[in-house]
Amino acid sequence: MTKTMKASECKAKFLGVLDEVATKHERVIVTKNGKPVAEIVPFVERPKSIIGALKGSVTYMGDLDEPTDEDWEALKE
Repeated sequence: MTKTMKASECKAKFLGVLDEVATKHERVIVTKNGKPVAEIVPFVERPKSIIGALKGSVTYMGDLDEPTDEDWEALKE
């Protein structure tokens, strides 16, 4: 549901308006001289992006195509 409120009324009751938006999950359209100028909407927590989530957690250990010295020693036996 959307509620419309004059800017002067919104200014006087701003903290209450914020509480109402948060608890009732309603939008409030703020008007000035009868024209909409702003919209107050409930904050929606967005899930964190998986892109970059592992940044800095990978360690480069050398050339992955080349066998390690230990592998060569094991193959000699």
